Amino acid sequence: MDTFIIRETTARDVPLILSFIRELADYEHLTVTADEDHLQRWLFEEKKAVALIGEFNGQAVGYAIYFYNFSSFTGRAGIYLEDVYVKPEYRGKGFGKTFLKKIARIAVEQGCGRMEWTCLDWNLTSIDFYTALGAQQMNEWLLFRLTGDKLIQAADA
Repeated sequence: MDTFIIRETTARDVPLILSFIRELADYEHLTVTADEDHLQRWLFEEKKAVALIGEFNGQAVGYAIYFYNFSSFTGRAGIYLEDVYVKPEYRGKGFGKTFLKKIARIAVEQGCGRMEWTCLDWNLTSIDFYTALGAQQMNEWLLFRLTGDKLIQAADA
């Protein structure tokens, strides 16, 4: 009997998590600057985010990373889904949906006001998947980011 489970990660999973992050970055045409030390620190020492691994018949086939944010408008914490990834050969089996349902359940159980994530505008397969789940695209909101030297400059301003 085929079995898909989602489990919490441990520090021993850091190399696996990083390998999944690199696979996702390849798919999204992005660059990874994270390394095992970063993940070890922020996931398991500082505990600033939570990583989950999805296993199909004992084989790791995907992962998700989320962290908590806060909405002043709802007065409650929320969950921000940073990554959800399933290896291409395992897509279409409901594993991505199971990840989203699991994290939504965590949000509800912890009294969070919402769950949010971003998606690249060219990723129509994922956009269709998210809207089919009932997710609302937030067209009126623009994402801004400071990184690297710009972040340091802003901190010094």
